[in-house]
Amino acid sequence: MAHPPRAVPPAHRSRHEAHIITARALLALLPRTAHVEVDTLRDFVPALPLPEAIPIALESAIAVTRILVRHGCHVVLTYPLGTDDHRALVAALADLAAPIYTVTLGPPLAVALRDRGARRLSDHERARIRVQYADERHRPPFGHHIDNAALTPEATAAAILALIGPTTSN
Repeated sequence: MAHPPRAVPPAHRSRHEAHIITARALLALLPRTAHVEVDTLRDFVPALPLPEAIPIALESAIAVTRILVRHGCHVVLTYPLGTDDHRALVAALADLAAPIYTVTLGPPLAVALRDRGARRLSDHERARIRVQYADERHRPPFGHHIDNAALTPEATAAAILALIGPTTSN
């Protein structure tokens, strides 16, 4: 039996490239899946200060998700959601015939602060990571949590699917 499409916002914390790689690994395992990278939507309005751009990016992500689900796609949203943003996202998508699962990747702070292969983190990125860990966005009071410090992106994607359960495409 086919399950309805689902929206899966893994609220990956502080590791931009890692969550994109993990989202791609998840897409490879979950048929008919689209990836909505909220930070990319934020980049559509680079002239706006971050506090003004975030609500626009989240509203855009909701609109894109609604369109994709309506067309029978599963959706993986990646963004470091706070409690209020998560609540708003779930409320805005509540009328869709798609379950919503939230998975937060939260490796230890020391791991999150490591450079990304050849790419060195900027001082701004390290400061943002520290803020996100200080306010517990790496362990929010909603959804599932995975410490992916010792996991490959493929193993992380498999762990996410184990949490949300099996699916078949429409």
